[in-house]
Amino acid sequence: MNSIKTRQDSIVESFKKFSNWEDKYRHLISKGKNLSPLGDSYKTEDLKVKGCTSQVWLRAYLSDSHQLILEADSDAMIVKGLISLLVEVYSDSDLDDILKEELFFINEVGLQTHLSPSRANGLQAMIKQIKLYAYAYKMKLSTV
Repeated sequence: MNSIKTRQDSIVESFKKFSNWEDKYRHLISKGKNLSPLGDSYKTEDLKVKGCTSQVWLRAYLSDSHQLILEADSDAMIVKGLISLLVEVYSDSDLDDILKEELFFINEVGLQTHLSPSRANGLQAMIKQIKLYAYAYKMKLSTV
């Protein structure tokens, strides 16, 4: 299993292949297109990420080995690309790792400076939701 840091390094490397932002956006959109679709039964209000202008649904559950598994979808192409990157980084990870690891790929790729303020806020809302899922599952496991 790759660490969160290793996965972020891989994303940074994949974006380094592109010299301009038009190509980087195309790459981001293609990442979103490769995201496994979330079943319509999970596109519910309670799985919607609050704070996103676009609709984003994020489902989380624990594997048998207590790794957080994430599934997501969005109705906007760039946002779907963003959530696909977060799923790539965080899914199938240890809860403690999700809570303690810092995300560096966003700045290293340059997303923070090339996203509109509303998309940047939405990205932060998605990260916050993933960390809340990890925390909630950690608390649930500690009471078992």
